[in-house]
Amino acid sequence: MSRHLDEKNKIEYLKKIQLFSSLTADELHKISGKITIKWFRKNETILHEEDTNEFMYMIFSGQVKVIKTTGEGKEIILSMHQSGNFFGEMSLIDGKTIPASVVATEESLISLISKKEFFSMLYAQKKVLENLLSILSSRLRNSWDSIKLLSFNQASQRIRTLFFMLADEYGNKTDEGVRLDIQLSHQEISEMTGLTRETVTRVLDKWQKIGEITIHKNKFIRLNPSFHKRIDLV
Repeated sequence: MSRHLDEKNKIEYLKKIQLFSSLTADELHKISGKITIKWFRKNETILHEEDTNEFMYMIFSGQVKVIKTTGEGKEIILSMHQSGNFFGEMSLIDGKTIPASVVATEESLISLISKKEFFSMLYAQKKVLENLLSILSSRLRNSWDSIKLLSFNQASQRIRTLFFMLADEYGNKTDEGVRLDIQLSHQEISEMTGLTRETVTRVLDKWQKIGEITIHKNKFIRLNPSFHKRIDLV
């Protein structure tokens, strides 16, 4: 992929950002002139926890993870974002420091919009403000689900709940089941559920063996019909 984007390519990418899904081509054109494009390497930190942020970040391509590190040095994944998503808006809104670090999990093309332009856009575009409120409400509900997930003692319940959460955001219904269109390693699943990687592998191997899930070579996971009907005890 070329590292230089012309105006047409910028607008095509902006069309896919959740926040701008209701805008016309002319409205997107106005925004395209106010953004900066950056590439981030795999495992490169985009935002550091406790930094003061002056930009909102929009993912044109790639994937990032939002992480917190415990006092023991253990990394916990709070959420994953991929193309079409955005992040960094929270500190622009409340003026506080970044509550977690954001790291690219693969080479990612990110666009940045400054705090000044962010608020100018919100004041000028009612549709963008309405989209933002809807997306933030959805993220709050996901946070509640994450708290519920960590309250389960059984590993299978935690992973099953995570997959249901991911299906709501990244699920793609097919004739064979629901494919999670997000690439996740066993290590990333362990960091999202608070389980060891070995435990995650054991649960997924069992589910794959009995046909509840199918794991493809590209790490995409398909939830087969039986996945929704069964309650596992692990």
